[in-house]
Amino acid sequence: MTRARLVHTVIRHTRLEPVHHAFRYRSYSWLVDLDELPALPWWLRRFADFRTRDRLGDPHATLRHNVEGYLAEHGIDLSGGQILMLGNARVLGYIFDPLTVFWCHDVTGALRCVIAEVHNTYGQRHRYLIPATATAMVDKQFYVSPFNPVTGRYRLRLPAPAERLHLAIALEGTDGRVLFTASVSGRVLAAKPSAVARAVCAHPLETWRIAARIRWQGLRLWARGLPIVPRPSHSPLEALS
Repeated sequence: MTRARLVHTVIRHTRLEPVHHAFRYRSYSWLVDLDELPALPWWLRRFADFRTRDRLGDPHATLRHNVEGYLAEHGIDLSGGQILMLGNARVLGYIFDPLTVFWCHDVTGALRCVIAEVHNTYGQRHRYLIPATATAMVDKQFYVSPFNPVTGRYRLRLPAPAERLHLAIALEGTDGRVLFTASVSGRVLAAKPSAVARAVCAHPLETWRIAARIRWQGLRLWARGLPIVPRPSHSPLEALS
């Protein structure tokens, strides 16, 4: 029915400064080829709904068209190569996807670059273009947590998944100290209807749950006295969804 894959994930967040705060939870994500989005039985489609408008770009175009357009702005031409996307789908009409990752290959199959598209809880989105290296550094340009300013840089490891997925992100302050780390790891499995049904039953209304978890952890940090950093005006790339 579909060549898409599911990733049963464990997500970990650790804040190191100015207070120590850590949590982890289990979830699942989709790993899909943008040329072959999931084709599932009718009774599962509302739990795996992929819409272009849930990512940056023209909401009336295809996901592939929007990714290729973004890459063209940076002088990158895949010549029809494969684009893999890791992200969440809409569940019963609702989506929240903190991080969408696109692995962009050229026509020979070589990985040319990675796109990390970050979504915050204020309805804003931003893309980072990552070189195809084992570890990359990018300046932080987007407001995510209300407890961190838009300064410093990210150290990222975003290898393309095979049988397993393991992504790691660290936020470094302007003085080079690590302030925050996050990781996503898990098993990659074929998205057969039975596997999708089991994932939905194990994690019902998962996109709502992810948004609620993030807000709950924010309330816990606020209750501990962590000051809130004002949110700056967004650029056009960070337009409201």
